Amino acid sequence: MPTSSLVQLPDHDLSHIFTLAKWYQIENGQYELSERAPEAYSGVYITLFGEQLTTAKLQNFLAFLHDSKWPVSAICQYHPHPALPEAMVMFVKSQYILTVTEQLKAQLREAAHSLCLQTAVLLNPPTTTKRGLLVMDMDSTAIKIECIDEIARLANVYDEVAEVTAQAMAGQLEFSESLHQRVSKLEGVKLSLIQALKSDLPLMEGVQALCAHLKKHNWQLAIASGGFTWFAEALQAPLQLDAFYANELEIKDNSLTGKVLGDIVDAQKKADILNMLANELELPKAQTVAMGDGANDLLMMAQAGLGIAVHGKPKVVAQADAAICEGSLLQVLYLLSIPQ
Repeated sequence: MPTSSLVQLPDHDLSHIFTLAKWYQIENGQYELSERAPEAYSGVYITLFGEQLTTAKLQNFLAFLHDSKWPVSAICQYHPHPALPEAMVMFVKSQYILTVTEQLKAQLREAAHSLCLQTAVLLNPPTTTKRGLLVMDMDSTAIKIECIDEIARLANVYDEVAEVTAQAMAGQLEFSESLHQRVSKLEGVKLSLIQALKSDLPLMEGVQALCAHLKKHNWQLAIASGGFTWFAEALQAPLQLDAFYANELEIKDNSLTGKVLGDIVDAQKKADILNMLANELELPKAQTVAMGDGANDLLMMAQAGLGIAVHGKPKVVAQADAAICEGSLLQVLYLLSIPQ
């Protein structure tokens, strides 16, 4: 079988160089079509994706990996969805990357970002070729807004709510206490005032297409949110949700009472929901995915086979298994569709 040098590749469309979904072995700077994919448990996958992926940028990234003592033993171009550009995935044997650390992930993200691309390093990633489970946060993950902030704006109490939010973010208040305090500021708000918000929730770019694709591949979809059921139920149809879990606002005489009913959906509850659903569906951990943007999503993300930060806070991006820091959530499929 012929071999070629990656260094000498022409700088044009990668699809003219690689056959889609076929793995190529790399040795001594040469690549050769392989009859089999790498053994998933023998190393890590490093994805590279974005609108501006070119041969020159791939070579640059490969050189970075080589200089970092993370030599690539196999490479593959793949195309998980018609609405996405093709991406590359590289395989590095475990003898070179013994553990995936926050520092390693940060170095890879920085290298990809310098090329106007994104990357993720994945250990035994989930696959859409098998049944799976995706559990999402709602506010600032499945939708572009924080519902409680928008209600507060409509009710002219945004500053008061924001003050409590700031205390919670600074670690001065537990999530449950902060939620009770913030909701108390909404006492008397008429449902008619916020009905328009519920009727037109701004979906995060790509989330609807992502959910549709996963449903076609027999995945189960759920929301586990520290937000409110009143809004989560509006997402059930457009996102094809199998279930949603959120906090329930008490409503009397078509107005908010300023109280929350029942147990609070906090960080631990989100993690418990993911585990409960995985057990009910008899799914292995490796086929579970959790997505969120905030610190209260980290426990849930840690319980999943793959935890993905979505336009997340710096702490969340650092601790997550992978991160989509810009662009469409449909790009999650780059992490779930690696040819195996």
